Amino acid sequence: MDYKEASYYCMSRPEAVREYPFGPDVEVFKVKDKMFGLLATTGEKGKELGAEYANCAFLNLKCDPEEAFMLRDIFPEVLPAYHMSKKHWISVVLVDSMPEKEIERLIDRSYGLVLKGLKKADRLQLELQYAPEELYR
Repeated sequence: MDYKEASYYCMSRPEAVREYPFGPDVEVFKVKDKMFGLLATTGEKGKELGAEYANCAFLNLKCDPEEAFMLRDIFPEVLPAYHMSKKHWISVVLVDSMPEKEIERLIDRSYGLVLKGLKKADRLQLELQYAPEELYR
C-alpha cells in the first residue's frame, strides 16, 4: 500500500474527514472531530529508523497497547508512534513488505477504537446511520 492508497482507504471510512493541521504534507483523518489516522512521509529523518525507511510514507494509527506489542514483534514496519503516545498509537511504515490487507485491518481497527471512544450521542448517530459491518470491520 502506498501513500495515495492509504489516503484513499482512510477516506473510505464512514464520515471520515481529511484535514491538514500540521501543514500541506501531513494528512490527518478524523471522524466526529477525533483523529484515527495521520499520514505523512519520513523524509531524510527516516534513516534514523533504518536506511530502508528514508523518504517512506508512514501512517500513525490508534492501537490497543497489547496488540501494539504483538504487532511490533511480528512486523518490523510497525513502530512506536512518531510524535504521539507510544502506548496507544503505532506508526506503520508503508513499504512493500507490509501486507496491504494488514494495513487495511489496522486502519479499520483504529477507526473502530476511535468510534468506541466517542460521546454516546455521536456514536449512536453513526450506529443508526450505518450498519455495524461498515463501522466496526
